[in-house]
Amino acid sequence: QVQLVESGGGLVQPGGSLRLSCVASGITFSLYTMGWYRQAPGKQRDLVATISRGHTTNYAASVKDRFTISRDNAKNTVFLQMNLLNPEDTAVYYCNANVLGTNYWGQGTQVTVSS
Repeated sequence: QVQLVESGGGLVQPGGSLRLSCVASGITFSLYTMGWYRQAPGKQRDLVATISRGHTTNYAASVKDRFTISRDNAKNTVFLQMNLLNPEDTAVYYCNANVLGTNYWGQGTQVTVSS
């Protein structure tokens, strides 16, 4: 079965950086678009960034120029490098795999930006 396991969340001060990782299993990773989404308390889950099988990237306007999504197909891993974090980035971050129209999700990793 498809499994996505995120790691790398935590508490960081405003202006700091974090790098999230998501390891996928149960799929031919290199064939599919991978993404990161986030959900703040009381809000809907929103797109952060996606990366296609051809490494084309797409970002939410609020994170463009601060976050970078990348993938390592040899390690079945997608990354999210987050720089210049601010309190509005506080949320649970979820890894997503879109496999032939079916969305799969990880369990999420908490990112808290606070002084």
